[in-house]
Amino acid sequence: MQIIGIVVIIVIAILLSMLLGTYIFKIYELKKSRLEFIFKPVENFIYKLSGIDVTVNMNWKQYAVALLVFNLVMLLIAFFLLLIQSYLPYNPTGAKNMNPLLAFSTAVSFVTNTDIQHYTGEKDISFANQLIVIIFLMFTSAGTGLASAAAVIRGIAGNGKEEGLGNFYVDLVRTIVRLLLPLSIIMTLILVWQGVPMTFAGKIDVKTIQGTTQSIIRGPVAVLESIKHLGTNGGGFFSANSAHPFENPTPLTNALEILTMMLIPSSLVYTYGLKVKNKKHAWVLYTSLMLIFVLLLAGGVFAESHPGFPYDKLQINTAAGNMEGKEVRFGTEQSAMFATVTTAFTTGSVDSMHDSYTPLGGAVPLSLMMLNTIFGGDGVGLINIITYAVLTVFITGLMVGRTPEFLGKKVETKEMKYIALAILIHPLLILFATAISILLPAGRASINNPGFHGITQMLYEFTSAAANNGSEFAGFIGNTSFMNIMTALVMLIGRYVSIFLLLAVAGSMAKKIPAQPTLGTFRTDSALFGLIFIAVIFIVGALTFFPALILGPISEFLKTL
Repeated sequence: MQIIGIVVIIVIAILLSMLLGTYIFKIYELKKSRLEFIFKPVENFIYKLSGIDVTVNMNWKQYAVALLVFNLVMLLIAFFLLLIQSYLPYNPTGAKNMNPLLAFSTAVSFVTNTDIQHYTGEKDISFANQLIVIIFLMFTSAGTGLASAAAVIRGIAGNGKEEGLGNFYVDLVRTIVRLLLPLSIIMTLILVWQGVPMTFAGKIDVKTIQGTTQSIIRGPVAVLESIKHLGTNGGGFFSANSAHPFENPTPLTNALEILTMMLIPSSLVYTYGLKVKNKKHAWVLYTSLMLIFVLLLAGGVFAESHPGFPYDKLQINTAAGNMEGKEVRFGTEQSAMFATVTTAFTTGSVDSMHDSYTPLGGAVPLSLMMLNTIFGGDGVGLINIITYAVLTVFITGLMVGRTPEFLGKKVETKEMKYIALAILIHPLLILFATAISILLPAGRASINNPGFHGITQMLYEFTSAAANNGSEFAGFIGNTSFMNIMTALVMLIGRYVSIFLLLAVAGSMAKKIPAQPTLGTFRTDSALFGLIFIAVIFIVGALTFFPALILGPISEFLKTL
């Protein structure tokens, strides 16, 4: 039955992709909505309050500067509020002011849409900051990613007549007002119906069955839970994240949370197809990515439902699969599905502890974050997809000795330099940060498992940070001065460098006049392109990460044989 549930979720996600993809296309084409009488006054109020000139059409440099300045301001405000949270109202748990390094790491984490939590959600952050820092940044960080994707799409689809990629502030406001807020309201109401708390009452003391008194923390959980999945944010109101019954109480909420993680990133591929006027090309990309996703999903589900050798040696009953670190109400298949989706769509929310997965089961979410292009997060996922699509065209052009063309535009030296840097920065960050941390005593202090599993813990931490994912191996000690600094740097570079490089590519492509395809043009809307696209993703991933995987989960698995 759980396998049937997985298939149903995937089918629903595919069907909704076309509907939501069309709606997102209309948002960024500045088309009117049936709810214009609600959206327009809200947007105009924000424009007037902020002094935004909606008529400005920014080139890629102006767009990048606006994006950077906005995110920097949000980072500084969040950092300051976390430093003084004990003086703010609405602090029923008595959270103290955050340590400056932890506050910096947390602010960076949520501004960059990564949402790694080196703090305990229930007690280390005030309810006021859950609202005005965490939830607020979940909207703005997702909006930033989606706005940057809209700009890149415009540049790729440009006709050569203008350099403008749109207006960052208009894209951001329309994204939040017309997409993220309405969907999060709907999802919040459904979660409240299913039993997720949405209250400002704070904690309550209750008598347990044993007769003792226990403090149960409540709060505005439902709204955080909805936007953390819709915005591919991750994080959690509680440290147990979506394994906590107040965040994810039923199998229905578990399925809905999986679906909402998939919803916007997969829909953006269809939006892209509409904008470039080539839906067949978009479906080739979509199908290729879905094939990789299903393949790795099947591997993860099998690994967790058939844990194998180490459990046999310990004479543990594994009829239900590897249930260590998993909720009984979700089982192995749904937990593995959640783990696969949260890393493929770079959300980082978890309903089971990845540290307790089998070596090969844990290698699946790790590999998805390393590839970082299997749909990915809101906006930046599509940017990575386009990066690999252009690389595929370039490689095939080299094979036949022809100047590569992408959607009728020649891909020249300048664009390929940006593309190469965008692809290289991800593995460089992960491998360099992991190597440095393992070499230094301050880094090794965060590892609490010996041997290969300890290496996997460290590798997972920086892969999650570089991919703007946010999930962690639960046993890893993240709240140290060294780790707060290192992960913050990796998150910042991993987030913004790739966005800026692809904005530069989009700016260059926007100036080019598309040409009609000829007999020698390698079409990007064919099955052959899809197969080469898949091969490029796997080859690049294997060349950069396979040695690291051997040192970690693969060697851990081989050790059990």
